[in-house]
Amino acid sequence: MPALVATDLHMGFTSGKVRTEILRGLSLSVDAGQLTLISGPSGCGKSTLLSILSGLQRPDSGSVVALGEDLWRGDRKALDNFRLQHTGFVFQGFNLFPALTALEQVMLPMGYMGLDRGSVEARGRAALEEVGLGDRMHLLPAELSGGEKQRVAIARALVKQPQLLFADEPTSSLDAANGQIVIDTLRNIAREHGTMVLCVSHDPRLVSHADRVLEMEDGAILSDRRMVNGTAQTEKETAT
Repeated sequence: MPALVATDLHMGFTSGKVRTEILRGLSLSVDAGQLTLISGPSGCGKSTLLSILSGLQRPDSGSVVALGEDLWRGDRKALDNFRLQHTGFVFQGFNLFPALTALEQVMLPMGYMGLDRGSVEARGRAALEEVGLGDRMHLLPAELSGGEKQRVAIARALVKQPQLLFADEPTSSLDAANGQIVIDTLRNIAREHGTMVLCVSHDPRLVSHADRVLEMEDGAILSDRRMVNGTAQTEKETAT
């Protein structure tokens, strides 16, 4: 069973008498243990799609089934609990607190899961070690590079040991070297933890490192490519 299945998603907004469609009956499924990239130009609906798939935004119509659960069938409390227990998020802007060390940033979400302080700190340290920041965990954001800040954000998402990890433009503000480190980190998380890692980006550097690339345009998925060693092995045209 795929980790996530979306069916016939529609989303749009109305301004005055004008209706603008963002998603147009979009359907997809995403597997665990892979880095799946949704690529496309700005304004094509990538971030809106990610927001819906991760349970942050309700679609106008359609369904999202994650880990066998229909995200939009229950109440808001059930959805919030599902996201707390099973999902992690990495955003373009890092979203770090200036006064907290890297370790404190990573430990923060664990405070809502009822674990004791020792377990929380141990998992925080392990997550930072995994992203290569074991020797930087006591530094503040102002003392970290852009790439290191993004890896702290990844560790913060990883510390909950989520089955679903969503990343929105995680490399767009990074130089080539730091972007490469972030890409490799996300791919390793997918493969080593069996996590579904779903990333939206228009950064061409990600394509050769993804296991699967979905090309999106005007609210629809145009092609679906399975990648092996950076080369498309199979391609399915999904729209015209």
